Amino acid sequence: MKKLTPSIRRALLAWFDREARDLPWRHTRDPYRIWLSEILLQQTRIDQGLPYYERFVEAFPTVEALAAAPEDRVLKLWEGLGYYSRARNLHKAARQVAQSASEETGPEFPQTAEGWQALPGVGRYTAGAIASIAFGERVPVLDGNVKRVLARLFDITACVDTTTTLHRLWTLAGDLVPPGRPGDFNQAMMELGALVCTPRAPHCAQCPLRKTCAALAADTQLERPVRRPKKAPKRQELVVAAILKNGRYLLGKRPPAGLLAGLWEFPSGPVEKGETHEQALTRIAETTLEIQIEASGLIATVQHAYTHLRVTMNVYACRHTAGKPQANAHAKLKWVARKDLSRYPLPKANHKFLPLLTV
Repeated sequence: MKKLTPSIRRALLAWFDREARDLPWRHTRDPYRIWLSEILLQQTRIDQGLPYYERFVEAFPTVEALAAAPEDRVLKLWEGLGYYSRARNLHKAARQVAQSASEETGPEFPQTAEGWQALPGVGRYTAGAIASIAFGERVPVLDGNVKRVLARLFDITACVDTTTTLHRLWTLAGDLVPPGRPGDFNQAMMELGALVCTPRAPHCAQCPLRKTCAALAADTQLERPVRRPKKAPKRQELVVAAILKNGRYLLGKRPPAGLLAGLWEFPSGPVEKGETHEQALTRIAETTLEIQIEASGLIATVQHAYTHLRVTMNVYACRHTAGKPQANAHAKLKWVARKDLSRYPLPKANHKFLPLLTV
């Protein structure tokens, strides 16, 4: 390992200097913009995340602007990206950083990985990326791309999802980071995994580390990394009530914690065993909202996938007939005109049937 380390560093940095994608956060050392890019790109492809980055920078050019924004506006800009806890934690952390600002120095960002990890939503990987890229701290990163590169480079036969192997991978990543250009090296590792050392069809002939890759030498690159088998996702059937009253639809804001926290949605609930859809709608309206409704027809049946859940949503047009809605299952409720629904941050699954609402 020690003998190979200098050649790995040289080869990878030379490749990165030639092949690195031209991305906006690579033209700055502004910790806010680097932090924003890292949060947006977690579990997100760059081609998907780049438009979101550009919108966020335009809407919130500074950490103070983000901190001052209402949560609904932040969630609306995040809409469709998924994993909304990232947006809420980014917002909370921005407010913490903004509180440190003074007229003389402005906001005081952490300058070490340890300091970044004290902020909401910033784990070890994200902290290492920001600290190395923005401040030149010699710390490693370990995301999915880097795990795959290391598992192949060292032909690691153990499952990379175990605590023991993860510790080994962090150690290997840390040993490889050079004293100079740690941020570029970490970006190069991630870039290599994204562009060359890809999951199913690695471009080994184009890899700058092909001469030192143990898996390539053993012809095991397609077997690395070793992962735990994925569990089959759970399945759930829901009814969704598009409840109309005086030309407005009832929306509920989800609680501040849990799945899709803080987003607005059409009232919904699971179909219990033995229930018809109409019975489920009546039960949900009476027990959750404390109102009476009348279902007038199926609008759509929507399929939506979450990480560990596959949902079938049966969306019904409903008419409010009696009672004042109570926010028992939501943080708040609101009657909203069809033309104004686009102003509210809604789950991606709700957007699948919005065009079918005719009123």
